[in-house]
Amino acid sequence: MDDQTAFILMGSPSPHAHREELPGHELVRQGVADLETGRVSVEALLLSRFAERLRAVGVVLPGGPLADPERRMYELLDAQYGPGAHGVYNAMTRRLLSYLRAAAGPRAS
Repeated sequence: MDDQTAFILMGSPSPHAHREELPGHELVRQGVADLETGRVSVEALLLSRFAERLRAVGVVLPGGPLADPERRMYELLDAQYGPGAHGVYNAMTRRLLSYLRAAAGPRAS
């Protein structure tokens, strides 16, 4: 997948939505790629948690969001990180929220 196909955009997306320099861009790229192939991954579930907000900045999830993403994401992280799962869950969430803020662009004062 190249940079141009990493995101499916709809409507009039933010001009910032697909830029690689945005924080968390790697999570969005991986999550979209996983959703395109039907793979249930931590990144795909993370994006599913924020499907509406991602759509607002022009990122559409292939096939739509996965069901019950919060619980399933935490279960995958728990299996991989054990007691550290909660911290990883929170860190990934914060990183995606940074992406969403940056993709939305500057706010009017």
